[in-house]
Amino acid sequence: MLVTGGAGFIGSNFVRYVLANHPGVRVVNLDCLTYAGNLENLAEIADDARYTFVHGDIRGAQFCVDTCREHGVDCIVHFAAESHVDRSITGPAEFVETNVAGTLCLLQAARQCGNLRFLQVGTDEVYGSLGPTGLFTEETPLDPHSPYSASKAAADHLVAAFGHTYGLPVITTRCSNNYGPYQFPEKMIPLMINNARQGKPLPVYGDGSNVRDWLYVEDHCRAVWMALTRGAAGRVYNVGGNSERTNLEVVKAILRHMGKPDSLITFVKDRPGHDFRYAIDASRSKRELGWEPTFEFDTGLGRTIDWYLSNQPWLDHITSGAYKHYYEEMYAGR
Repeated sequence: MLVTGGAGFIGSNFVRYVLANHPGVRVVNLDCLTYAGNLENLAEIADDARYTFVHGDIRGAQFCVDTCREHGVDCIVHFAAESHVDRSITGPAEFVETNVAGTLCLLQAARQCGNLRFLQVGTDEVYGSLGPTGLFTEETPLDPHSPYSASKAAADHLVAAFGHTYGLPVITTRCSNNYGPYQFPEKMIPLMINNARQGKPLPVYGDGSNVRDWLYVEDHCRAVWMALTRGAAGRVYNVGGNSERTNLEVVKAILRHMGKPDSLITFVKDRPGHDFRYAIDASRSKRELGWEPTFEFDTGLGRTIDWYLSNQPWLDHITSGAYKHYYEEMYAGR
């Protein structure tokens, strides 16, 4: 199995999940090690004989082919992506190059190396924004609103086109907001945990009323495995946590778990074009894959907070240097 982006948040959780639960699988982790890729995430399995790390860029077409051939790859699970909406607003070109052109290189490699089974890990953000009611289904028209979601929608279309045009056995999953161990603290939950532990202000966009459906990363990893091994070629599977919360509710829950005061909450200027609400209908995944989430939000959040507080050296290391510059750029003027 070739896992792209396996040193990132969801990718590293998936690599560990596969190695722990499926002893017959060998994993090749292809990662460029951008700011969000961190081999410390995989230190515990680095010496596993079934695990191989390859440092490289998915934007190199021949490199992708050579990697698949050299390691005898049977299938590709594609996590690698630029994924932060705020960064896509300030620098969209990198998102198109990685998320669109990189996906194309991998699809071409899958074709050239024997029509490999290809799983595209997508996002519910490609569907756009919901009002107060309703759920995204797999038939919801794509209506991306940020450069990030536009790049992911373009990649999803390419995946579907390779399935339709060339008969490549492709599957796409679209998940709601993930949280859990090893998430880079530009994303909301680890950012708030990191600030709260230091007694710093917690920046909440707008009035905090935007709604997200939260999915614990371990549940997501299990869904990706089940889609890869049980899913029908050409199919899209939504993956959601059945845990809708406003951003403000999430932040207050973090403070409550950590015994910190609500006075740390600081409302900041909203993100441009901030989608109001995402919510997933994952009934197809339950019906066709036998998957459903197992972690209640409060349980998953407690486990997540405990992990970060138990791994503060990891957190201190990745929030040093360039992270501080990014944080100032994103929030100082708000």
